[in-house]
Amino acid sequence: MTVATKTGITDTSSEGALSTLKRGILLSPEFSAGLAGTLLLALLSTAGRVVVPIAVQQTIDKGLGGADGPDIGFIRSAVALCAVAVLVTAVCSYLMNVRLYKTSEGGLAGLRIKAFRHVHDLSMLTQSGEKRGALVSRVTGDVDQISQFMQSGGLMFIVSIGQLVVASLLMVVYSWQLALLVWLAFLPLAWALRRFQRILSAAYMTVRERTGDLLGAVSESVVGAPVIRAYASEDRTGRRVDETVDAHRDAQTRAQAMVALTFPVSELVAAVATAAVIIAGTLLGIGGHVSAGELIAFLFLVTLFVSPMQTATEVFNQAQNAIAGWRRVLGVLDTVPDVADPGERGETLPRGPIEVRFESVGFAYPGGPPVLHDVTVDIAPRSRVAVVGETGSGKTTFAKLLTRLMDPVSGRILVDGVPLDRVRFSSLRERIVMVPQDGFLFDASLADNIRYGRPDATDADLVLALTELGLADWLDGLPGGLDTPVGQRGESLSAGERQLVALARAYIADPDLLVLDEATSAVDPATEVRIQRALDGATRGRTAIAIAHRLSTAEAADEVIVFDAGRIVQRGPHSALVAEEGVYADLHTSWITQRTL
Repeated sequence: MTVATKTGITDTSSEGALSTLKRGILLSPEFSAGLAGTLLLALLSTAGRVVVPIAVQQTIDKGLGGADGPDIGFIRSAVALCAVAVLVTAVCSYLMNVRLYKTSEGGLAGLRIKAFRHVHDLSMLTQSGEKRGALVSRVTGDVDQISQFMQSGGLMFIVSIGQLVVASLLMVVYSWQLALLVWLAFLPLAWALRRFQRILSAAYMTVRERTGDLLGAVSESVVGAPVIRAYASEDRTGRRVDETVDAHRDAQTRAQAMVALTFPVSELVAAVATAAVIIAGTLLGIGGHVSAGELIAFLFLVTLFVSPMQTATEVFNQAQNAIAGWRRVLGVLDTVPDVADPGERGETLPRGPIEVRFESVGFAYPGGPPVLHDVTVDIAPRSRVAVVGETGSGKTTFAKLLTRLMDPVSGRILVDGVPLDRVRFSSLRERIVMVPQDGFLFDASLADNIRYGRPDATDADLVLALTELGLADWLDGLPGGLDTPVGQRGESLSAGERQLVALARAYIADPDLLVLDEATSAVDPATEVRIQRALDGATRGRTAIAIAHRLSTAEAADEVIVFDAGRIVQRGPHSALVAEEGVYADLHTSWITQRTL
């Protein structure tokens, strides 16, 4: 049973262990590729192990205890047969391991890819409802736990099952009474482990959650190191990391303590079973029901039987950890994207300037009050529109809805007369490009970061784009030109330079609708003027919407849309709005005052 939250990752913690394993394996068909051959090798490997007990029994009863005295020829044959069986077992075991590793790695690779791609399909609201470190942990650490089980515990499980079956059958052949005695000794343990599984499963689910918290706290403290140092909050951050480390340690310790309980219990049951077989077997031997060779061979078989039961605790431990990891991965894959790509059923928009229409659009973040109220507005093709308002007035939400990073809770948005939720993502992302307030840069070269806007762009295309944006002199001043590394998250560049790269990336993508979310807020006045002039040319002939913090953008726009408390309260050209009383005039006066200070 799965429980989906409105915007969070699906909760699969209540799903049964067997159901989780079944869904996880079916999710990656690579796991079952060549499974029949692997099982056959496992059977041969296991069957080879019972040759030794049989040979011992035959050697004692026929080779040494024959009517005519010891039969050296028979003993030699038995020893040779054992040697061949051991060799065949070793070869089969090797081939089984290789096949299992290949299939498991193939399945795990497919699982990682599916989980990673699905994370990117989730909306911003869903992603923001989960810590970034926890999401990374679901795709990496949790899959690693599955990997350990599939390649170690899974291998032991396959071999142990085969060994249990073969040993049980042979024990019944030698003495059904002694076989029944062994099974009766282990039945209580099997029943207890079944009940214990639920408790241990919950414990390991907590371990995986604490692992995600730990990864999130550590990664956040590393990425935010400059802020931590700037505010001298190393001790506070250290305490926070320490708390997550301690929480992870405590969860892991509790789980391991539970597992540790199973080891002495299984040892005790094994000792009781062996002692019972010796006593009962001796009595059966005295009564002539079991020969000396059969009793000794049976004790070998008991060892083969007990060994899987003892290793079952280790397999059990790895299985619970893997199931917890699988549940978290399945939680990601079960989460239905609330902003879904219509795919083949969707529409592809032709190239050309875009017309935008908002019809009674409302939006509220989960659990919060409405941030947009009944927004209705038309934006004509080729127009340059500035969207202004106080912080929290709904400007950025307006931009995110237009680029379909989120969907409205009421009303609808149309582009060129087509509802936005019916446009294929491939067409939408090609025609509408947004430059966010903080343009994320990847740890690569300047050229690679700009080329994200158009992967097939040549270096000459990049140079031309930067020149048209008025950034040729800036490019010439960089130590490596286009090959200049920008560092992780662009830390080798200034905040203004990072925004220049984000603008160049959007410009070279050549969209039909360019959405600028306060794209010039992080640049100095001189750079702002240079970019503004370049954008005048870049936006000519296409629809452009700028979420404006600096009202110089609004002054250059064809039209200004003014938001206040989630509503459009004014609309018109800058010259008209600044001349009348209202929100825009107040904003403009405040901005002019700040510039003159």
